Amino acid sequence: MQLRNAKKEELPIIRDMRVKAYSDHKDSIPLDHWEALKNAITSEGDVHPDVDLIIAEINGEIVGSVAVFPPNSDAYEGYVDELEYPEIRMLSVSGNARGKGVATALVEECIRRSSAKGYKAIGLHTADFMKSAMHLYERMGFERIPKYDFEPANDGIVVKAFRRFI
Repeated sequence: MQLRNAKKEELPIIRDMRVKAYSDHKDSIPLDHWEALKNAITSEGDVHPDVDLIIAEINGEIVGSVAVFPPNSDAYEGYVDELEYPEIRMLSVSGNARGKGVATALVEECIRRSSAKGYKAIGLHTADFMKSAMHLYERMGFERIPKYDFEPANDGIVVKAFRRFI
C-alpha cells in the first residue's frame, strides 16, 4: 500500500468513493441527515491549500482517502468551535479494500504528519451509526471530548468529538 497526497484530477474519484463508502449508512439514518452528510463529504472543503488530502493506493488503484484539516479552521462550517489541533475528516475506504488495514494506515499517516508539524493532539468527529469507524478510533486511542459534539440535522443524531494526544 502506498500513501501519498492526492492530485487535483483525482478529486472526482475520491469524492465518488466517499459517497459509495458512506452510502452504507444511508438506510440507518434519516434522509435529511444523509443529505447533510453527503453534502459535507462532497464539498470543496478538502481543496483548501492548508488541508492535507491523502490517498491510499494498492496496485495503482485508489482504495482510500482522508483529509486532515489544520488547527483553528472551520472544518465543520460553524457547528464546532475552531480547535487548536488538526482534525481528521472524510475517511473512506472502498468496499473491495475493507479489512486490509487501509483505514488504520490512513489514520496513522494523519497522526504522523501532524506530529511532524509539532502538534501535540489530533481530533475527529464521528457518529454512533458509523460503528466500524467508532471501533477503529477507540482502538487507536482516541478519547471522547463531548463539549465539541454537535447535531447537524436536528434529528437526534449527535456527531461526537474525539481527540488523541500524539
